Amino acid sequence: MKTILVVDDEKSIRDSIKMILEYEGYAIQFAENGQQALQKLGAEIVDAVLLDVKMAGMDGLEVLQKVKEKKSEMPVIMISGHGTIETAVEATKLGAFDFLSKPLDRDKLIITVRNALQQARLVDENRKLQESVEGKWQILGESRKIRDVLSMIERVAPTDARVLITGENGTGKELVARAIHRFSKRSAKPFVEVNCAAIPAELIESELFGHEKGSFTGATAQRIGKFEQADGGTLFLDEIGDMSPSAQAKVLRALEEARIERVGGTKLIPVDVRVIAATNKNIEASIRNGEFRDDLYHRLKVIPIAVPPLRERREDVPILVKAFVDDVCGRNGMATKTVPEETMKYLEQREWPGNIRELRNAIERLVILSPGTTVDASLLEPSTASVGVETGDLLASGGTFQEFKERSEAAFIKRQLDRHRWNISKTAEALDIQRSHLYTKMKRYGLMKEGGEEEGME
Repeated sequence: MKTILVVDDEKSIRDSIKMILEYEGYAIQFAENGQQALQKLGAEIVDAVLLDVKMAGMDGLEVLQKVKEKKSEMPVIMISGHGTIETAVEATKLGAFDFLSKPLDRDKLIITVRNALQQARLVDENRKLQESVEGKWQILGESRKIRDVLSMIERVAPTDARVLITGENGTGKELVARAIHRFSKRSAKPFVEVNCAAIPAELIESELFGHEKGSFTGATAQRIGKFEQADGGTLFLDEIGDMSPSAQAKVLRALEEARIERVGGTKLIPVDVRVIAATNKNIEASIRNGEFRDDLYHRLKVIPIAVPPLRERREDVPILVKAFVDDVCGRNGMATKTVPEETMKYLEQREWPGNIRELRNAIERLVILSPGTTVDASLLEPSTASVGVETGDLLASGGTFQEFKERSEAAFIKRQLDRHRWNISKTAEALDIQRSHLYTKMKRYGLMKEGGEEEGME
């Protein structure tokens, strides 16, 4: 039952409102003056306030201001027998939900209270959703290296400077990009993400810049690209190192001119976009190999941020583990599980080649599969980094450096396939590559499951 606080110095008005609203199923609290109203708001659970403007001592507008200072989301409906446009405008500026004139119309009162409570519910749901989203994208850790990253985000976010985020797969580059957007002056505008590695080279330009109807086979309608979708906000170009040369040239032009041209179009469209890019590749090596434009690289790398791998911030593992355990238990309606000290030490010392993403997935598996109220680390498979025989075999095989790299990659992919029971989708997710990319590498290295077809293959 929702509770309405009625603040009016006339008993007849209070009684009249009580009669109307109690019939509609609301609980009613009374206050005869502003001071009493503020005391009740501090001591009682109240969902909305009906507040008279003209009262002895502290008037309604002064009470409204004090209420909004302490409880900004509290819906307050002003009522007055001497209402003027000027008073209504001032009340609205101070945050009043609505303004009703005396004598009160029964139906209008009921509808206004209902709408005020509905808006308050939506605001509360939005706040909880926002907290949930921010929690999901929160950067966790207290190590010196992660504090350096957070400090850089704090300095860079309020500006419009372009940022290039580098780091291994699974280190949290997207979290950094989202944090920069969240703390920027563009936070109310869209955050649009593009995974350049996941889009075929022939479609990347259409994805980024859009296309006109009939511009190529299959273009049956006009399409708005990511640059236009992100107008006023932030465009996050993930895995920028995998972008095709022609798309690189167009992105460079868009950055220089703040205008884009749709595929098949002739009109230049102005866009106001902050670009944040990320990569797990050595872009400077790609430039030397002629795979990436150095002029685009330098325009993207106004502010470089390097996200450390988990092995360089092991002291953050307990913080991450606890957060992941709580998250998994909460999402699955499970009682919170504890992590024994010896298990936590094992998790800290274990190698995590997939970094935080691998750790998160491992914790989810442990929480779900561990019986009882504690997390059992014995359910984890042995770390790939602990397999010395395989490493020795690789080193003993000889050959060129390129051959060694290929043998290493093949061995690593083979082990990941084994770990995921040759499920292609899960293996590709663990490796953070596309299924098609994994198939290509399997074919290249002749990887095939013994005695049958791979699970998850179509």
